[in-house]
Parts: sequence; structure tokens; C-alpha cells
Amino acid sequence: MPPKLSNDRALRIVAAAREEFARRGFAGARVEQIARRAGVNKQLLFYYFHSKRGLFQAVLAQSAGELETALAELSYPAGGPLERLRLTLAAQFEFLARNPQIVALLGQGTRSGGGAAFAPAINRLVVLLAEGQGLGQVRDDVDPHLAAAQALILMVGYLSMEAVIATSAPPLGADEPSLRERWREAAVDLVVAGVSAN
Repeated sequence: MPPKLSNDRALRIVAAAREEFARRGFAGARVEQIARRAGVNKQLLFYYFHSKRGLFQAVLAQSAGELETALAELSYPAGGPLERLRLTLAAQFEFLARNPQIVALLGQGTRSGGGAAFAPAINRLVVLLAEGQGLGQVRDDVDPHLAAAQALILMVGYLSMEAVIATSAPPLGADEPSLRERWREAAVDLVVAGVSAN
């Protein structure tokens, strides 16, 4: 994130841009609309971020930083890398579920060259998977980078299509967990079982 984001006006621009990019995508977002929402002129926006793409990169960097902060604050109980992987995946899912704009931005970031901002979240999973391989708990034939990226895709894919998935799901009983909770558990189980050496 550029150092300029400590400036109140720059922060307002990023907040307005995050909403606009999440709602309309990179191609559909309008710099004029972002400037209007932020209460600044377009020239100031370009002064801080140089281009629409530069602004988009700042939005992605801020969003990725929020995710990384949430994951860094996790407290892990005693346990091996697979248990920490399970907790990290569940926390990542919950963070994304609470931040639908970030889910929308992730989809835009990959098409607009900004996906690298989320590398720290993926690398956190890579480290846990590699540690598990070193301890014999994760299969040796698992590519940690690919497995970590697939886990993120599984979460973002569900959250992007939750309404569609909900229409095809059987009705829930009053005592059943929500579809989102069931999906989170199933997604975490799928990843952990898929990489486990046992």
C-alpha cells in the first residue's frame, strides 16, 4: 500500500473505489464516480494513484492487508500443521464471508492483473502445507502452492455463487446449520482430507 494512504483524502478515495470496483468491476468502474463519492476532484485521484489501475492496485493491497491482519491475529492451540491449516482455512472463509466486496475484488483482481496482492494469504497456507510435508502429515505429491490457491478459489467461488447454490440446495431443517456453515466445514474438510498423508 502506498505511504500516501495515511492521508485522509487518499483513504476516502480508496474506500469509494473499493465500493465502485466491487459493484461494477474494473472495466465498469468510473473514475468520475469514485472522485464524486470521495468528495475530491479527478486530478487529486490521479495525483495520488496515477491511473485507474494504480487506484485498483491500492484497493487490492488494502483489502489483502485486511485479510492478512485477520489471519495474523489467529491464536493457534497446540497442534500440528494440519490443525493450524484447518483453523486458517476456516478463518479465511469467515473473513471473506464478512467482506463480500473483497470477494468481488478477488475475481476482478485476477482479470485485471492485481491478484498478486493476495499472495500473503496464499503463502500462509503454503507454509503450513510445506511444514506438514516436512513432518509427514501432508502428502509429498501435493504442490503446496497449487493446493493453497485451490483452497482460496473454493471459498471465493462459493461466496460468489452462494445465491445460485442456495436455490439448488434442499431446504434446511430448523436444527441444521446454515448452508454457508455447512459449505465452510465441507470446504475445509475437503482441502485437509485431500492433502493429508493419512
